[in-house]
Amino acid sequence: MFREMRRCKQLLSAEDTAAVMERCTNGVLACLGDGEYPYAVPLSYAYSNGRVYFHSAKAGHKIDAILKNPKVSFAVVDEDTVVSKEYITYFRSVIAFGRARVVEGEERSEAFGALVEKYSKDQPEEAKRRAIAGCTQSHIIAIDIENMTGKEAIEHVNAKRVQEK
Repeated sequence: MFREMRRCKQLLSAEDTAAVMERCTNGVLACLGDGEYPYAVPLSYAYSNGRVYFHSAKAGHKIDAILKNPKVSFAVVDEDTVVSKEYITYFRSVIAFGRARVVEGEERSEAFGALVEKYSKDQPEEAKRRAIAGCTQSHIIAIDIENMTGKEAIEHVNAKRVQEK
């Protein structure tokens, strides 16, 4: 169902792919928007328990698109270093495909906690608990990932090979 990556030598391991997802702070959600035009929106997220979680207003383009068609993709760029003299970039990125859904109950609390911890870990624990308990103005959305691949510039692959020798 999902295509294999064409440049398989540049494929990140599952562990490296998960590490990219854990350390990045923003990505781009792509879904089917109004008039069947692609709708891509940057957002902050947390990667937890093999899922992508983010918050959303309860009304708007993003939530309307997800509720109409839950199939989405989500992309993050971990590195994008321009190497002018070589006419390239040294990059590392991940793309995930899955189905988005509104989460409820305990999963909502855990997902919201993951978001709060990622973006406000320096705040007092009591303040974080209040923020999680008091947020009723937004949805928490999960992307249940069906396929995820990471890719990096061949220069990174070659540098790893040299280090291993």
